[in-house]
Amino acid sequence: MELRHLRYFVAVAEELSFTAAAARLGVSQPPLSTQIQDLEHQLKTPLFVRSKRRVELTAAGVAFRAYAGAILAQVDEAVEQTHAIGLGQVGTLDLTTTGSVLLGPLAGLIARFRSRVPEVLVRIQEMPPLEQEAAVHAGTCDISFLRGPIGEPDLVSELAWSEKVGVALPDSHALARNSELALADLRNEQFVFLRLKNSRFARYLQDCCVEAGFAPNISQQVVESYSLLSLVAAGLGVALVPECVQEHSRPGVVYRPLREPAPIADVIMLYRTHHSAVVRRFLSETRAFFER
Repeated sequence: MELRHLRYFVAVAEELSFTAAAARLGVSQPPLSTQIQDLEHQLKTPLFVRSKRRVELTAAGVAFRAYAGAILAQVDEAVEQTHAIGLGQVGTLDLTTTGSVLLGPLAGLIARFRSRVPEVLVRIQEMPPLEQEAAVHAGTCDISFLRGPIGEPDLVSELAWSEKVGVALPDSHALARNSELALADLRNEQFVFLRLKNSRFARYLQDCCVEAGFAPNISQQVVESYSLLSLVAAGLGVALVPECVQEHSRPGVVYRPLREPAPIADVIMLYRTHHSAVVRRFLSETRAFFER
């Protein structure tokens, strides 16, 4: 028994006319009649009472119509669901990032994706950058949004959006009178810094200071960029922070841009080479989002 038998049977059962059913199915009447006869032969019972004027369902035909309709509905649902999965419209997407990255456009991107693909469950988890890289590598995370540089050559890294690095200073600081600063202007300052052991970005900022001619004097280290602002406001040091952090002002803190050459705080998407249709759909939506 094939699905064709069931579709032909349901058409005749609904039309109660072989001629009308054949027209509906786009086939000629003789092959349709042959398929129904084959089905009755397999079931070992007649499904229709045929006369010159009318076609009626037998009691067995009435019962089989319910089963056939349910089977075809399940097949149609399976086809639709499978097609949706193949298009990345259904499934689960696991993202990892840091709180400071969420201060930027990522939240808006996720909200847009959910409105366009509502059947995809998006799960966001915050974790330190090095743990994010490990999670993507292990397959427990689909895409990580983190600041470079990236230390996993076996993974794909793609620019999501660009950000610059500026300086957060106490508003009473002497350097706050300047409209912009060079990194070398901070050589004698005490720094509050991202935790070096958890972040390649923190080590990158440290290297930038060294390239500017000094090793930063780091008094405190924290996990998140926005945590630096509380320490700056308390007068515990100056901090190098991404643009998105600067946009969330805090009393007692001022921000100054850095003259070129200056560090960057670009956000990278990190993902595996082989990934699901949901990941492909999200990557496509992300590229379109930032192209706008």
